[in-house]
Amino acid sequence: MTLIECASAIAAGSLSALDATNAALARIESADVHLNAMVHVDAAGARAQATAVDEAVAAGQPIGPLAGVPITIKDLIAVGGQPLTAGSNMLAGYVAPRDASVIARLRAAGAVLLGKTSLDEFAMGSTNETAATGPVRNPWGLDRVPGGSSGGSAAAVAAGYGYGSLGTDTGGSVRLPAAFCGVVGLKPTYGRVSRSGVVAYASSLDQVGPMAATVRDTARLFSVIAGPCAADATSRSEPIGDYEAACELPVAGLRVGLVHSWLAGLSPEVHRAVMTTYDALLAAGATGAAIELPHAHLAVPAYYLIAMSEASANLARYDGVRYGHRAELHSSDTLDTLYARSRAEGFGPEVQRRIVMGTWALSSGYYDAYYDRACRVRRLVHDDLQTALSACDVILGPTAPSAAWPLGAHTHDPIAAYQMDIYTTAANLAGLPAMSVPVGLGDEGLPLAVQLIAGSFKETTLFQVGAAVEQRQERLSGPAALQAAIAGGQ
Repeated sequence: MTLIECASAIAAGSLSALDATNAALARIESADVHLNAMVHVDAAGARAQATAVDEAVAAGQPIGPLAGVPITIKDLIAVGGQPLTAGSNMLAGYVAPRDASVIARLRAAGAVLLGKTSLDEFAMGSTNETAATGPVRNPWGLDRVPGGSSGGSAAAVAAGYGYGSLGTDTGGSVRLPAAFCGVVGLKPTYGRVSRSGVVAYASSLDQVGPMAATVRDTARLFSVIAGPCAADATSRSEPIGDYEAACELPVAGLRVGLVHSWLAGLSPEVHRAVMTTYDALLAAGATGAAIELPHAHLAVPAYYLIAMSEASANLARYDGVRYGHRAELHSSDTLDTLYARSRAEGFGPEVQRRIVMGTWALSSGYYDAYYDRACRVRRLVHDDLQTALSACDVILGPTAPSAAWPLGAHTHDPIAAYQMDIYTTAANLAGLPAMSVPVGLGDEGLPLAVQLIAGSFKETTLFQVGAAVEQRQERLSGPAALQAAIAGGQ
């Protein structure tokens, strides 16, 4: 059953929201011992929300578009009364006092919130191995990474922990895990979805995005969370499209751009998936366009300089005095030593690395050489994409250079891990919407995906093309690796 099928069945009274919630909770109980995707499960709260939906349906009261549908939430997004740790010991024990704006919208739509999913600490990572609660495993291969930083959310959707999830995308953190776990993931246009109540990593890049099993399910989720927010000065008021209806539109006449320079560094199976998808869209009536992004190779270094610099500023507040974990106070402590020990104990190695690098890039004597230059490169990347999108309606390319790699493969080589974002960071630098769509399984039985990028606030185009890509693929069945582990009690 898809998200939309679940919502329709609950609205029609043929499925109880409580039954759907209990099934999701049972799935978490049986599967998460193998995946480690959940950091908090609110079983009592979820059942209470589901019961309220069932009562409303029985009474004939109006219900929302997600009424009774179980959803999981990345633990970077505040859910009032629930833990909010950002995957870090720095926020261990912290409970959010209120809902983020996107959570308020989900509640208004009737969604049942199951709990919080794991993430790379403070959303810093591409593998979901830096979480304070330990690595998350990919449902399709328990020895593989699920992608990051929203790996817990993607793994939860793939494993059947409800019908959708919210993640955040700073440089590919929704799309990369969606690709590795065989689900659909959308990074909206910057400003399309409110960031109010979301723990900040890099404020000019972060964006909340939905994940679900199908393109149309993702459209339903996105329709609920999109829109302006008075509590977020960066949110925009552009009209919200009919994203579900866009999934029914043909692609005939659309121009699909292919970046040939992106094809060189791909694994053979990903290269084949991209070209097969391109050919399928042309066969459906789209026209092809060869485009170039001259500065695409600079996107990753520019992204990391900007993201680390913003992280350095955003995480300065976690000092053990104003916010966050406080080290045990010694009589000999000065304020500086208390700060230093609190941050050393609260932050993990990857977060410390990025704070140090960001502080260095912003320091006197280096600001112009590094941060300012990265901002100039950001403009070049933005202009390249705008030029390309003037010649086509959507850009097609890979989400990742390969299928999911083994756990621990890049633990001691952070630069190699950073390079995994090579195809996703450009959209964040330019603030453009992008979507990852699964396109089958590779040679080792792991999901493969393609990425679509469109112009600002052109998410309707992404759903239009994404649905066409999906229709030409066989829908992925449940991940066999997880099913085998559950059956065998491993």
